[in-house]
Amino acid sequence: MRRVTISAAVAALATITAAGAAELPEQIKQAGILRLTVSSTYAPMEYKDPETNQLVGLDIDLATEIAKRLSLKIVWSETPFAEIIPALQTKRADFVISGITDRLSRRENADFIDYLTTGAQFFVLASSPAQAAIDLCGKKVGTTRSTIYPVEIEKWSKANCEAAGKPAVQFSPGENAVDVRNQLKQGRIDAAVQGNETLPYALKQEPDKYRVVGEPFSSGYQGIMFRKDDTVLRQAVMEALAAMIADGAYQTILAKWSLTANAVAQPMLNAATQ
Repeated sequence: MRRVTISAAVAALATITAAGAAELPEQIKQAGILRLTVSSTYAPMEYKDPETNQLVGLDIDLATEIAKRLSLKIVWSETPFAEIIPALQTKRADFVISGITDRLSRRENADFIDYLTTGAQFFVLASSPAQAAIDLCGKKVGTTRSTIYPVEIEKWSKANCEAAGKPAVQFSPGENAVDVRNQLKQGRIDAAVQGNETLPYALKQEPDKYRVVGEPFSSGYQGIMFRKDDTVLRQAVMEALAAMIADGAYQTILAKWSLTANAVAQPMLNAATQ
């Protein structure tokens, strides 16, 4: 036991040392800044604090700590979620940390450092008669159109509703998480789907308004997204994040946002399998 503990400590120290010595692309090093853009409608990952109008959230805190360890400052900007990937590809953003899921379909032109678990989750208004996910067959279910969730809903419907001889779920698109929740509150849809990492915050902000139905029906990872050729920056960020996990800073940030259950043991490169 003693030997394992010492080895683990040495490994952690080596990781931290490596992060401190991480190299950066010359242009970023000279400028001393990271240009990052987010879609600020996905609390608690990133959103505008209504009192200060400042960007806050788990991704904001993680990126800020990573930048600090790399001796960089962040220049933030905002964009609709559908424009997040184009912002990266056209180099308006140095990397993307904005509630984006690592997906095989996104890997042709990007790499991901996976840093948080996620899963698609049904939820309804507290007054809804739905008691189980199967009760949503034939119902209107909304989610953000530019995410993986429309595909996940269709897969779930085929595997469950169709198999039980029930009508398929009717997908209703939304522009973002706020739009989808508004549709739910207005009675335009019967249920909604978001990543399970966002629902504790939504339930806390609007007590007795929503109710989770069933368990997450998919699993995956949130990832920090990089252009394929930005290997130096990607490595620097990965080392900084590994150091944060080793010294507990990562866990402290997750605890602040009540997301310790979504933690990963270590940052992973392109870990998603679908």
